[in-house]
Amino acid sequence: QVRLVESGGGLVQDGGSLRLSCAASGRTFTTTAMAWFRQAPGKEREFVAAIRGGKTLYADSVKGRFTISSDNTKTTVNLQMNNLKPEDTAAYYCAASLLTYKEDRYYYSSRTYGHWGQGTLVNVSS
Repeated sequence: QVRLVESGGGLVQDGGSLRLSCAASGRTFTTTAMAWFRQAPGKEREFVAAIRGGKTLYADSVKGRFTISSDNTKTTVNLQMNNLKPEDTAAYYCAASLLTYKEDRYYYSSRTYGHWGQGTLVNVSS
């Protein structure tokens, strides 16, 4: 079992920055990838970014603005968010996968991740 706890959300103005952190505990050595997803009110949960074996994946909507990183022990995953926009307003969730796929495309799907944090709110005001 892997337990995930997010922190770092809050209120920020259009164009501002926030850094989200995810602390992982438990059987973290079994994780193959970690990711951030987000869900805005009335919308489905969507992929934001993932990191697996040092490789990073990003949604087109955040490329060039967000950076995902992790430590070598797989116990911390961060999401640096710059140039935030009102459309980035959402609950952000950290997720961990224990599955191994050869193709990156599987890691864009929430179904690949079996462990989730409780979420942290990001509100970007215009």
